[in-house]
Amino acid sequence: MDGDLHKQHIVRVANNVHANSADGIADDVIRQSWMRCDREFGLDPAKPPSACVLDSSAVKEHQGQIEGFLQVARTGMEAFYKQISTLNYVMLLTDGEGVTVDYIGDRKYDREAKQAGLYLGTSWKERYAGTNAVGTCLSTGRPIICHKTDHFYAANIDLTCTAAPIFAPDGNLLAILDVSSLSSPLAKESQFLALQLVMMHAKMIESANFLSHFSGQWILRFARTPVFVDVNKENLIAIDGDGTILGATQAAVNELSGGRSVKDVIGSPISEHFETSIDDLFSVASESVNFIHKTITVRGAGELFYMDITPPTGKSVFKKKAGFLSGHRNAFERIAGEDKLMQASITKAKRFADQNLNIIISGETGTGKELMARAIHNCSVRSIKPFVAINCAAIPESLIESELFGYEQGAFTGGSNKGKKGLIMQSDGGTLFLDEISDMPLNLQSRLLRVLAEREVLALGSDKPKKADLHVISASHKDLRVLIGRGGFREDLYYRLNGATLELPALRHRQDISFVVGNIVAEESKLRRTHFEVSTEVEEIFERYPWPGNCRQLRNVLQFAMALTDDEIIKANDLPDEIRFELQSNELSSSAAMTGVDDSLQNAALGSGYPRKAKSLVALLQKHKWNITDVALELNLARSTVYRRMKKYAIVAPNDR
Repeated sequence: MDGDLHKQHIVRVANNVHANSADGIADDVIRQSWMRCDREFGLDPAKPPSACVLDSSAVKEHQGQIEGFLQVARTGMEAFYKQISTLNYVMLLTDGEGVTVDYIGDRKYDREAKQAGLYLGTSWKERYAGTNAVGTCLSTGRPIICHKTDHFYAANIDLTCTAAPIFAPDGNLLAILDVSSLSSPLAKESQFLALQLVMMHAKMIESANFLSHFSGQWILRFARTPVFVDVNKENLIAIDGDGTILGATQAAVNELSGGRSVKDVIGSPISEHFETSIDDLFSVASESVNFIHKTITVRGAGELFYMDITPPTGKSVFKKKAGFLSGHRNAFERIAGEDKLMQASITKAKRFADQNLNIIISGETGTGKELMARAIHNCSVRSIKPFVAINCAAIPESLIESELFGYEQGAFTGGSNKGKKGLIMQSDGGTLFLDEISDMPLNLQSRLLRVLAEREVLALGSDKPKKADLHVISASHKDLRVLIGRGGFREDLYYRLNGATLELPALRHRQDISFVVGNIVAEESKLRRTHFEVSTEVEEIFERYPWPGNCRQLRNVLQFAMALTDDEIIKANDLPDEIRFELQSNELSSSAAMTGVDDSLQNAALGSGYPRKAKSLVALLQKHKWNITDVALELNLARSTVYRRMKKYAIVAPNDR
């Protein structure tokens, strides 16, 4: 096709989406590029300008700006070129400006390649080179094949070029990887395999650069199946010691939720995207194992993934953990304020910490059982070893045995060819936390009993058990003794686990709700890098609400309110409707029960059947005409404490009846 015919063809197709090329219907991406070249840049397909080539000093400047990346990319390029060296391809790497900064090709094609502009220093932006693989990939951010007559300039219609983008850890376009050939079959389909190879190696280079860039940070890697966790190089997230996301691959972000970009997640806490805490993630690292498979759930979507977390390269895991745990030396003090029930449990926990007693922590869902377990571990001599948490209800029953006990090479189809160290052995010397132990299948309860009795672990497919130094803390929101009576839990295992028992009170029974609120607000403020406060009105609501989901529900409510508030002060209107509606319903019921009762009658009702404190409080409320602030000042108490005592003794202000 000569220049004039090619020009006519481009003009016709650019102006008619249904126009056909010689090889079929023109790709819309190519057509859009032709339109840009024609209408925005005023280029003439029949009259290509001289190639835009930078001098050597300008090329060195471009190379210097991405020097570290070029070192990483070169290794990947050389490995890739070995696979295609006999196919007459030239390999180009351009920077984010479209300037060729690296090149690999067969020397015998140097002259032809240079004539086509396939060498260092050439700028492939569409405004200079028309429609081409690099320039159009640069414009769209998408992989592309630009095959023969797809090129805007007639002088390039013998070329076939295939390119894929490489993104920086911050989500910006960093480079373009391209393979080009001076001759190829007429059919565009002949380049489909080349496209897959270019895309694959571009992702490999991108991941290698990501890992190199964040070598001093924690790297989270995840996949949909456990066997792909080790080999997946696309779903990567870099996290600092505070749990803040520093960088991510777009592939990882796509798994979190559709429509978001890397820039949208950078700077946000990891707990915003996964149903986990930074404590959970850091606790799975150990000195002898670089990563530990663990399930992790995407917040909101509920999708379950398998994950690794690797510590900073060249740094001891436990040096990192020691630094992290230094802020948790007073971990127990962070759990409770002045609540007597919690303080009693903490006193016991401190004494149990170094006694090597297996402990059962009981309490409703969301009361902080894992937090208590971590506090016990962190203040014990075992704190320099791993804390491994296992949610017995979250791991699929088909995988729980291999996850707990590990397996040898070839133990079953689909397993790692190197075998796998089980979670129990990963906790060797540290603490094994078995959350929701009541949901463990009976057959595995028998195996766990044997492990605890013999202090040995037998991996699947092995005939040689390994010694294990275990400290086991279990947790359950169900009454294990009731389950034993129903045949749902082994009695002998119960007594192996129950060296000591700790019971955590429900949040509605605690006298330090304001303390818990303050801690959560402080933690969330740090993660969001915004100082939030709770209004007095909301404090009063929190004191009166029954909290069926306990501390976990409280945190969810606060996170919800922080997302809605406009001025960093959480107000009643920022709370979920369910909180306000349920509270109003409860108060209406209470008010109906007291309707028509005046102050004197209420005071009389608090006679012999009520404690002296109740009668004193009513008298003081009447004295101050039911002004809660004045009563709180006289008693030297917080307003929330006065409201809590009123609720306890069913005291209702006249105006609320």
